[in-house]
Amino acid sequence: MFTAKKREWSELYTFFTLLKDGKVTLGNSLGKPSKRFFPIHCIKREEHDGSRSYFIEDEDVRIVPEEGDEYRIPREDFGTVAMMVLEAMKGHSEEDDIESPEGVEEFLDAVKIFNLEAQTEDRTDLFIVFYTQGVPPMGFRIYSRVGTMDPLMDGGRAANIKYHLDGIKIPTPAVNKINATEASENPVARRMMMVEAMGGVLKFDDAADKVFRSNLNLIDLHFPRLLGEMTRMMYLDGTSRVRDLVDKMKELNPLKIKDELIEKHGYYEYKVKQFLMAVALGMRPTKVFDGFTGVVSGFIFVDASGKPLCYSVNDRAVFENFLLNNTRLVHGNVERDHYGYLERENGQWYFRLNAKVALTKK
Repeated sequence: MFTAKKREWSELYTFFTLLKDGKVTLGNSLGKPSKRFFPIHCIKREEHDGSRSYFIEDEDVRIVPEEGDEYRIPREDFGTVAMMVLEAMKGHSEEDDIESPEGVEEFLDAVKIFNLEAQTEDRTDLFIVFYTQGVPPMGFRIYSRVGTMDPLMDGGRAANIKYHLDGIKIPTPAVNKINATEASENPVARRMMMVEAMGGVLKFDDAADKVFRSNLNLIDLHFPRLLGEMTRMMYLDGTSRVRDLVDKMKELNPLKIKDELIEKHGYYEYKVKQFLMAVALGMRPTKVFDGFTGVVSGFIFVDASGKPLCYSVNDRAVFENFLLNNTRLVHGNVERDHYGYLERENGQWYFRLNAKVALTKK
């Protein structure tokens, strides 16, 4: 017997379910199954000893390693083990060590899988070849509501946004008192409100990191301000769903654009969708982004019932709307990401907030 985290088990469950089903259902913009599906010809996955191709046949999965002989495993066996793993995950928290169900370790040895998570550096979890002429293998990332979902964008300190203090001059003892405030569930918001109570205003300045700033500017020269206002609102009033934040931006209009551009052209929705797609397909705060995506072509998203759904660049409008409807801004780690305090730079007081994007849990 061995143990693993829920995130690791959920990736293995997804992989085995796809092998058993031999197809994947396309998701709609709300994160629900549609009536369409893609039949799967082959799944390619990185293992400890190189990549392997899993060809889905009528009754078996034919497994072809980079080196060595190919071998076959009944598709139904993958389905049986997938259900065992799903049952084992139920009732466990994200941080629990979950013991492998009886017989699973022996099956993994038989199929020569020694890592529950794919061993890649390009952020893909697997490549899928569909039964569609002229379409090359597509790289997918797995996100599972059954397990633990990593953030879509977690850039650490590089994803911080700066706001400068305006309106008043706060003496150092008062700054120290504000920074020492911890007595609330949201000390960062509490510090921001203390500044406002003293007559100060935290005005958007810019993205703190120059690479992140340039990446956001590529989407729109005004996008750093838009993301800054959405992030500020998330910390101050607790609105976290991106869809709700966009609606608030339409009301507040932080960029002071014409109503026609907001209502008829859907400016705020359009820009946020561009940002979310860039993030989903590989844009990182610490890496220069030129507008071209990498090897990630979409998500295999597992809903709360355990059903894998496919979202890809081939159905861009649905993918964009799914991201808009199913993403949220979340709090970063204050100490690790170094934000949430008044700090002095070149004679000016600044306050940083951290921008982190994740999928909603339900």
